Amino acid sequence: MYSFFAMLSRMKYIDRWALMRNSRRENISEHSHEVAVLAHALAVIGNRRLGKQLPAERAALLGLYHDSTEIITGDLPTPIKYRDEHIRSAYKHIEGQAAQSLLARLPEDLRGEYGMLFEPQPEDGYLWQLVKAADKLSALIKCIEEEKTGNREFSLAQQSIREILDDMPLPELKIFMDEFLPAYSLTLDEMGEMP
Repeated sequence: MYSFFAMLSRMKYIDRWALMRNSRRENISEHSHEVAVLAHALAVIGNRRLGKQLPAERAALLGLYHDSTEIITGDLPTPIKYRDEHIRSAYKHIEGQAAQSLLARLPEDLRGEYGMLFEPQPEDGYLWQLVKAADKLSALIKCIEEEKTGNREFSLAQQSIREILDDMPLPELKIFMDEFLPAYSLTLDEMGEMP
């Protein structure tokens, strides 16, 4: 009996933004789905608009699994996770241990396939940059959604995340932010009026 997939199904129990007052809770399962969709979109934009040859499906898979270790570690709030180099280094080590724990829950013949989703592969360097951008985009979208409900708790987070995104040298990201991000501020009725 192997528990890898049963453990993954528990992503829905790990809440994000634990230190913030949320109008709607978000779990890492929902977040990972959104990151997968966004990473895929960034890769497709890179291919169609910028003439790149990125494996968009792999970008989606990396996004889907990018926070899987949080099943074991929980979602450590960003202000704590990135407070200093010692904490960052220790948390990276803990994430590595958590990844190994998850992979050990698979039969031996499947571990390599899934291990490539947890351990960065040299050929995936640019895809991981897109996943990181998608992760930040997802966080920005959460801030926008909270602001739409009148929750000012996310105002400073929104500002700092937008600055991080603006500093990322990814042309795919700039295109997405220019063409698609503004729609996240619209109501459903306003979206219905668009072409």
